[in-house]
Amino acid sequence: MQDDVLTADDPLYQELYDVRREAEAMGNFIDRDVTQDIHALRAAAPVHKGKLRELLGLPMTYERHQNAVGRQHYTVLSYEACEVAFRNPQVFSNKVQMDPKVGEKGTGLLELDPPRHRAYRRTVQPMFQMANALSWWRARTIDGIIERLIERLGREDRAELNIEYCARIPVYTITTALGLAGDEALRFRHAYLNSTSASRSVTMEERMRNGQLVQSLLHDLVTARRKAPQDDLVSFMIDAVLRLPGEPPRPLTDEEITTHAKLVMVAGGGTSWRQMGITLFALLTHPEQLAQVKANRDLVGDAIEEGLRWDPTAPFHYRLVLEDIDFHGHALKAGDVLELGLGPANRDPSRWGRPDAYDIHRPKLTNMAFGLGTHRCLGMNVAHVEMARGINALLDAFPNLRLDPSAPAPFMTGGLEQRGPSGLPVLLR
Repeated sequence: MQDDVLTADDPLYQELYDVRREAEAMGNFIDRDVTQDIHALRAAAPVHKGKLRELLGLPMTYERHQNAVGRQHYTVLSYEACEVAFRNPQVFSNKVQMDPKVGEKGTGLLELDPPRHRAYRRTVQPMFQMANALSWWRARTIDGIIERLIERLGREDRAELNIEYCARIPVYTITTALGLAGDEALRFRHAYLNSTSASRSVTMEERMRNGQLVQSLLHDLVTARRKAPQDDLVSFMIDAVLRLPGEPPRPLTDEEITTHAKLVMVAGGGTSWRQMGITLFALLTHPEQLAQVKANRDLVGDAIEEGLRWDPTAPFHYRLVLEDIDFHGHALKAGDVLELGLGPANRDPSRWGRPDAYDIHRPKLTNMAFGLGTHRCLGMNVAHVEMARGINALLDAFPNLRLDPSAPAPFMTGGLEQRGPSGLPVLLR
């Protein structure tokens, strides 16, 4: 990757990495803090009949999954109830995310249930284990990207870290790891985000054109790697063996590899960006804790974990109920949908004292930011390493890092389903 590709000022950054704009394009932006409203709902009951947007009195203009349209929804807000649902995929299924026009074939990890999900996940999971995150990913992608971005930031006295730092690390990490050229990173993300039904800012014709661009780019990459393998994720997947129950072992098809690649590219290039921003936002708005982290870098990991608990960037996941079941006082029917509140679960006062406070010294308990059970985030180890290396590098290079008092104060924004800071204007020196 050429330095000017990674560090250039590109207008696509402003379009793709603005949390409010992203939520508005999807139609799920909310303009008020609903934290206390959710606390009140949870205090009344851990599970409520209805969509959260209905319960909060928000406009009903958004459907995250087409397969959930027209179904009875239930909102789950306590840690205990969310954990039960996450750990029981036989009843609470990820098939709610499946496009009903596509069906099970051609879908990715997010839409599948065990045992098919487990079989597909095993074809790519070894590359995302912590040992590889700390070795292959750092050497191949993360460290070099961060080094070049720190050098770029050092040319000025102030910066906007959301665009100039947080947005760039994950998208180029994933792009390079897959085997795409650096200058394809933003174009790929732009095309993919504007090829799905979630984007309301483009026409159907534009969606189809963007979808064709995504498929063509990935198909060409897989074809090239079949002819000449390299040290990248696509080449690894070409060599992987899929072991589906009741079927003989076989390689992944081109379609299966491109489906994996799209998931890795979009998830890895999106959620890590917002979560790194959330952790930096939390530290910058809690200067006494930032000072402690600067003085003791062993606290960086604690700061990241507390950021994940305090404000996970993807605070709601959905599940399809597969069979009639009594669930926390509700008689659920097969075909109903659960809205699982990871964010609300992470602030459940029955599990955490002072749940709305950001506290890096909080007793360590598992939080739900990366999910639980079968679908626990595939890329969580890589995301942890990106955030830890990125934050440490910032503090090494700019020990006086602080919010820029002359800029508008940043705040958390977005939709119910994705959160992040409005910006991160800082003084570097």
